[in-house]
Amino acid sequence: MKALTILIDMDDTLEGLCQEWVKYLNNKHGTSVKYSDITDWDMTKAFPSLERKLVYAPLVDPALWENVKPLPGAVEKVQQLINDGHKVVIVTASHQDTVSPKLNSVLFRYFPFLTYKDVIISSQKQLIKGDVLVDDAPHNLVNGTYKGILMNAYHNAKYDAEANGFVRANDWEDVYKIICQMAKE
Repeated sequence: MKALTILIDMDDTLEGLCQEWVKYLNNKHGTSVKYSDITDWDMTKAFPSLERKLVYAPLVDPALWENVKPLPGAVEKVQQLINDGHKVVIVTASHQDTVSPKLNSVLFRYFPFLTYKDVIISSQKQLIKGDVLVDDAPHNLVNGTYKGILMNAYHNAKYDAEANGFVRANDWEDVYKIICQMAKE
């Protein structure tokens, strides 16, 4: 088995930001949007009654990040990938104001085996060298030198991953199996 460099996105790939974000907005503004209503990358489309700045304001509130949890199986499968000899690098396109609460309240809290040396902050993921990128955002997979694994989410359900050369994963069990297969090739 070949040791791979595996790049992993955070939001809605490693952890469930979108679900907590929707809950936060509903609680704060009395809206009744469901997580499954987020069918587009632009969150404001699901909250038409709210100004853009109100929709994005929770991202800089540390209270939001305290409630964000890893996706099921993420901690165990990331640890297993490391134990299998792969290099895991977290690649997030986080805004500078969200980096600290996101890393401290989520990443280092639930993934204590990762350190700041295992994190790259960049909105230009295509510039980062790796064998595989696991991400929920198709635009991050396009034009990369890595193989793409698209993490299933309501906001990317309409995207044809296969037609664009990417593999779709439903959960972290799928991600692990796909990466193991890639490592054998």
